[in-house]
Amino acid sequence: MKAQTVDVKASMGRVLCCTVFRPGGKKLLAKGHVISDEDVRILESEGMESIWVTELEDGEVGEDDAVAAVAGEMGCGSFEIRLAAGGRANLVATESCCLLVDDELLKSINCTSSVVIATAANFSYAVAGQRIATVKSAPFAVAKDHLEAVVTTIRERGPILLARPLRNPSVGVLYTDPISGERARQLFENIMRQRLERFGVNPNFVLACTEDENSVSRCMQHLLRSKPSVILVASTTAPAGPEDIIGQSIVRVGGTVERFLAPVEPGNLLMLSYKDEMPIVSAPGCFRSAKPNVVDMILPPLLARYRVTGWEIACLGHGGLLA
Repeated sequence: MKAQTVDVKASMGRVLCCTVFRPGGKKLLAKGHVISDEDVRILESEGMESIWVTELEDGEVGEDDAVAAVAGEMGCGSFEIRLAAGGRANLVATESCCLLVDDELLKSINCTSSVVIATAANFSYAVAGQRIATVKSAPFAVAKDHLEAVVTTIRERGPILLARPLRNPSVGVLYTDPISGERARQLFENIMRQRLERFGVNPNFVLACTEDENSVSRCMQHLLRSKPSVILVASTTAPAGPEDIIGQSIVRVGGTVERFLAPVEPGNLLMLSYKDEMPIVSAPGCFRSAKPNVVDMILPPLLARYRVTGWEIACLGHGGLLA
């Protein structure tokens, strides 16, 4: 970019290098604004004779065009792009969704000096109208070859962000206790509703049973036939792992354990299983309190019918200390 002071009359089409204020301190024109013929008349009416501007040189792309190009390639799903002043593009959710972020690709792009991208956290829940990412360029312009390198990288390795919608999510809940399933329901039902309301859902299919393999297996079969987005098992006992009654019941109905133990506190004793594509989550202790725990971290992608893997659970350790 080439910056210089020019006569206001010759400034049309140039880019402001700094914000222009009226004598009283009120902003007149923002930094990065492209001066129009009307702006020239306004500046002259304010008594200004010269102004500090810049203009693009060969091989450069303006900041607004640069961020628009990156924002147009970086994501997919339920969002829209809104350009903002000063070389910024915001990605805004258009419906309730879960954000899936490629952290390694994001880091790679942010190592460049042309543009930077900030996103909401991976697996986070967003509602319509919420900003989920922003793209910011270097002031005024970026080198065209740098921009092309960024866009090419995203096209080859992307997307960086997927806004996966939560459309008609449903939840099956199974309350279990060694003595009485109703005891577990009474203990956990209020907290369960509070937790699910954070994501705009209610328990759609609810059962309670004593914690023995026959009863748990039978109830799981009923819930599986209802085809909810996810099944949550709220047990009053802490599991010893896949070999406990909950784990054995999952195997008995044809399911497999994807991951036992999560690097998240609270919520270390998470057990994530699947029957075909249906996730079954056992998280003892997590339904005793409405405070954030591992269930809150994995519910958004599961409600969006995304298959969370054991590797992704393992990656929750960075930021997994919630309390």
